[in-house]
Amino acid sequence: MSRPISELRSQRWYASNDIRGFAHRQRTQQMGMRREEFMGKPVIGIINTWSEMSPCHSHLRDRAEAVKRGVWQAGGYPVELPALSVGEVMVKPTTMLYRNFLAMEAEELLRSHPIDGCVLLGGCDKSTPGLLMGAISMDLPAIFCPAGPMSNGQWRGTKTGAGTHTKTYFDKLRRGEITDKDWVDLESRMTRSAGTCNTMGTASTMTSIVDAMGLTLTGASSIPAVDSGHPRMASLCGERIVSMVLEDLKPSSILTRESFLNGLAAYMALGGSTNASIHLIAMAGRAGIPLDLEDMAEISGKIPVLANLFPSGTYLMEDFHFAGGLRALLAKVADHLDLQAKTVEGRALGEAIADAECWNDDVIRNLDNPVVPLEQGRTLALLTGNLAPKGAIIKSSAADPKFLKHEGPALVFDDPGTMMRVLDDPDLDVTEDTVLVLRNAGPVGAPGMPEWGNLPIPKALLKHGVKDIVRICDGRMSGTHYGTCILHVSPESAIGGPLALLRTGDIVALDVAAGRLDMRVSDEELERRRAEFTPPRPLYETSFTALYQRHVSQAHEGCDFDFLSGVRNMPEPAIF
Repeated sequence: MSRPISELRSQRWYASNDIRGFAHRQRTQQMGMRREEFMGKPVIGIINTWSEMSPCHSHLRDRAEAVKRGVWQAGGYPVELPALSVGEVMVKPTTMLYRNFLAMEAEELLRSHPIDGCVLLGGCDKSTPGLLMGAISMDLPAIFCPAGPMSNGQWRGTKTGAGTHTKTYFDKLRRGEITDKDWVDLESRMTRSAGTCNTMGTASTMTSIVDAMGLTLTGASSIPAVDSGHPRMASLCGERIVSMVLEDLKPSSILTRESFLNGLAAYMALGGSTNASIHLIAMAGRAGIPLDLEDMAEISGKIPVLANLFPSGTYLMEDFHFAGGLRALLAKVADHLDLQAKTVEGRALGEAIADAECWNDDVIRNLDNPVVPLEQGRTLALLTGNLAPKGAIIKSSAADPKFLKHEGPALVFDDPGTMMRVLDDPDLDVTEDTVLVLRNAGPVGAPGMPEWGNLPIPKALLKHGVKDIVRICDGRMSGTHYGTCILHVSPESAIGGPLALLRTGDIVALDVAAGRLDMRVSDEELERRRAEFTPPRPLYETSFTALYQRHVSQAHEGCDFDFLSGVRNMPEPAIF
């Protein structure tokens, strides 16, 4: 059923005959708009995270124009609103520090302006959850338009992807297998176009998950950024959002526990990034839907990795697109999906993937031919124990199987600077049994929980051909990375979590199959150490970062702010 224009929230700004309504119409015409171009039409906000410091989003100015075409064609009035870009790589100390900032900005941009519905332009790691957290809280009709992955890279006949190969070739450089000249040459070969990482890193993990949850045009997440199909998809987003406004199809009408479980099914089949565990919990919290690490671990135990993509496999996102993309993957796990779940298209997910086909069964595997069988590793395994009472996670499908049950002495570092200096010592006394530990990398301690968790292999081991060891951190790891890395240890060390009590030489025991992460230290000794523990002083006393440290939740809770999580009844702004 279509709502009358008079019921749209934008009409509070534009339709009244008082002095305020006059000013709103006057100022819109000041920008060169004819009265007929905006009066009596749904107003569509285009929240754009374009930035020249975010190569993943460098094409989104053009995509905003494509969205506008679709909005105009459908009879709406489009307005573009810039938002924080949170582009990976350039932002320090980490974009995770600013995910909640973007969520706040998106919510307040929508609340404070005469917006009836929105198209969200993003795709780089934190932009997807940040934009959607804000949109979920505001609960206006919203459609996510993913930025799309970059084109495949290639170096000397070898297919190369962003992130995964950067790490691989850096280790080759440290081992002396490539030269400094090779390293420089690689810079211009691996990232060939605009768009997000072309591996199954956090960016494509998150856009694929929200696609499976029904928040994008179905399959939109797989389209490469510079493919001509991408601006056509953006235009369709603009056309569709006008209908969504008139249908009053809001996030709360789409998001259910089942839709989140659909997202989890896609996440596990993709072999997706560990970072998704934090973002999905935060998004579910905004929607008032229960979701936790146990839910993720349960589904991870049912669905193996089917997408043959780096870092778990051998292909890149462009190959995934040409093999059939996310729709083909969802069709292969259809028995694990709620096919009645709603999508922004106004139809059920089952209908949206009914005609999906896979064109390359090596890129998108069948359930009986997984990339990584469940008995060898999972997309996400949950660990608890006296080192992680509230949980830690590991992407066991990307780990060396021989380390999934392991005991060894800890080598503990309190900051990354000291760690990097020590690990580059070719005479460092370490063995393959050593367990590397970096603490003070969590949401409060770092602050912002940076991607410090893929700790480098000590040079003393690299020269002997060692490529993996057990590593533990209360921070995160890039979704493009790999190895036996235990992440998101909660509660974090900076607030007194047990990781703060671990000392170099203590024996650490890992048993992924049993879901255990422990230190072989007696309870009495731990109590003695706890009595001696002094929390580190916060690095910031002012600024947004100080606010972040005071109000951020722990990793197992989604790292949202305590005053933003949950369903809230916010009044519309007063207009006088």
